[in-house]
Amino acid sequence: MTDQTSFDTVTRIAAGDDGTNYDNVAIALHWMTALLVVTNFVLAEIWDYFAKPTQQSMQSLHVSFGVLLAAAIVVRLVWRLMPGHQLSSLETGWVRRASKGTHYLLYGLLVAAVVLGFLLQWSRGHPVSFFGLDIPGPYGPQPRPVRHQIQELHNYVAWTIVIVAALHAAAALYHHYVLKDRVLMRMLPGPST
Repeated sequence: MTDQTSFDTVTRIAAGDDGTNYDNVAIALHWMTALLVVTNFVLAEIWDYFAKPTQQSMQSLHVSFGVLLAAAIVVRLVWRLMPGHQLSSLETGWVRRASKGTHYLLYGLLVAAVVLGFLLQWSRGHPVSFFGLDIPGPYGPQPRPVRHQIQELHNYVAWTIVIVAALHAAAALYHHYVLKDRVLMRMLPGPST
């Protein structure tokens, strides 16, 4: 057994990978990503209904959760690309291609949302603040039309993520309740069934 093969085996075992379900790390990262996306989306949709101090706190949380989302995406991509952490698809044909395409689309949209979020903060002349730890921008405040354009793009990408993720979830439920296969169960925490 080569060093690489033993490393792959050790990381799969440590992550709880039995070869039939996604490992515990992949499952945790998937659900953390989903929770951060939903939380940030809800925060952005409701903060206008609150008084200025509460609104500012919600916006600060939104930015901090955006940084967490960026970290989760990077870790997910690294984990997924590590040898031994790929899991064969249960789907075949066009369903498999659609599933892969949806996953790539979601990753691309998530990266775009995070990048646009960082650019938006910096274009306003603010650092990206992670629970009080500031990440300064590479440029200063930008003109209002530029900020508005970045804000609009960020909003469109966020809505697109929510719509595509809802379709992704609906497909998983369709697999579980109609096709009665293991597609959904492979991404749920707990013992495999």
